[in-house]
Amino acid sequence: MRPYVLSLLGLLFLVGPAAGDMEFYRSITPSPGSSSAGDSSSSSGILQPGGGPDSRYQPFSNFTGSIDDHGTCQCSVLLPDTTFPVEKMEQLEFTARSLTEKFQTELSKVKEYTELISIYEKKLLNLTVQIEIMEKDSISYTELDFELIKMEVKEMEKLIIQLKESFVGSSEIVDQLEVEIWNLTVLVQKLETLDKNNILAVRREIAALKKKLKECTASKREDAPAVPPPSPGSCAHGGVVNISKPSVVQLNWRGFSYIYGAWGRDYSPRHPEQGLYWVAPLETSGRTLEYYRLYNTLDDLLLYKNAQENRVVYGQGSGTAVYNNNMYINWYNTQEIAKVNLTTNTVAVKRPLPGAAYNNRFSYANVDWQDIDFAVDENGLWVIYSTEAATGNIVISKLNDTTLEVLSTWQTKQYKPSVSNAFMVCGVLYATRTLSTRVEEIFYYYDTNTEKEGQLGIKMPKVQEKLQSINYHPFDQKLFVYNDGYLLNYDVIFQQEPQQPV
Repeated sequence: MRPYVLSLLGLLFLVGPAAGDMEFYRSITPSPGSSSAGDSSSSSGILQPGGGPDSRYQPFSNFTGSIDDHGTCQCSVLLPDTTFPVEKMEQLEFTARSLTEKFQTELSKVKEYTELISIYEKKLLNLTVQIEIMEKDSISYTELDFELIKMEVKEMEKLIIQLKESFVGSSEIVDQLEVEIWNLTVLVQKLETLDKNNILAVRREIAALKKKLKECTASKREDAPAVPPPSPGSCAHGGVVNISKPSVVQLNWRGFSYIYGAWGRDYSPRHPEQGLYWVAPLETSGRTLEYYRLYNTLDDLLLYKNAQENRVVYGQGSGTAVYNNNMYINWYNTQEIAKVNLTTNTVAVKRPLPGAAYNNRFSYANVDWQDIDFAVDENGLWVIYSTEAATGNIVISKLNDTTLEVLSTWQTKQYKPSVSNAFMVCGVLYATRTLSTRVEEIFYYYDTNTEKEGQLGIKMPKVQEKLQSINYHPFDQKLFVYNDGYLLNYDVIFQQEPQQPV
């Protein structure tokens, strides 16, 4: 019996710890009633370490054993696979993460579709309400259409009147068109009172009439001889009658914050085509002129290159002008005017402007510190300002550009603070006013040649709300406008002088 026990214990010592199975070593002996050492029948059982059997323990399900002829126990144990499946676990995690991302993507799409459906539902509801209103009352829908038709007819009436006044030769076609437009006016009034839904027929008739008017206008232009514009620097014309749409040159070189200032091109009667470009933005307060730049060409200005930057410490307001390579400015906090040589950036002349109001006493509307405004035209250097004696009305003085002496003075009846800006062309003052945030109007003129003044109606589109300065260049025949930091220019269109009989 002893060899049996020792062999079995040795087997358990070798097998048990290597398998790492369950608890401490367990002894195995034949169960009660088993055969002797020579019995070769198989047996299995669990005993206490003391050697006595204990019926409370159940046999191992993964253990089988037998005793051979020599009393040696032969046993086999099925050990579990203890290797952890790391690769399978990582693959499972990757699959789970991928599915989660796909789920989140699809969920966001569902939310987006839900929001769109809600928006479309509201739009459909609004359209439904509008259609119901139109079905119940067609007048609310057609009133605006008739107003637009009336405006179109009025425009055609104005055009036919202009054609009739300026048409040379037989006016039979124009008279016929006038009759048709009058009949159309009556028809619109009748339709508006009787049939408020018959819009299409009226629009077709308007389109046909517009076509006829266009053909008539085109034929008039073809018959009229082409009149060349006045030569650069010449005053052989009847004054300003229109201006072009603005060309946006660029934002001023100091940026969006510098909305006040002036810009233009130097004019010299001796070399009118060689003038340099200048840009003079004020400080952000809108009062002080400290830095300005000079450019030899427009390309340099557009590309912000080859600039000559100068500094002054005495400029005030955006009434600056440049003439004959000299800059003319209002001296800070005084009624004095100064001439600055652009080559040396030094003050050549400084003297008071007699009686001139200053420091925001009579500045332009919407523009502060421009009580004294310099201007250049074909006749030379001017200054636009006001005095206490003129009670705020515009005063125009012709200056000697060398000494700044006042040569002649004219007093107008136009109140300066009601004007948004002004400029001179051939000795005629043109003043602007604000109509809206996008349109100015040249509404007033004063001719120093004849001392006559009057009203105009020339629309002047703009890109920003306020005009800080307007400078005219006689050779280019352009207006250089500083518009809330943007540099604009306009082509000036002149009225042609009537041809003298030969």
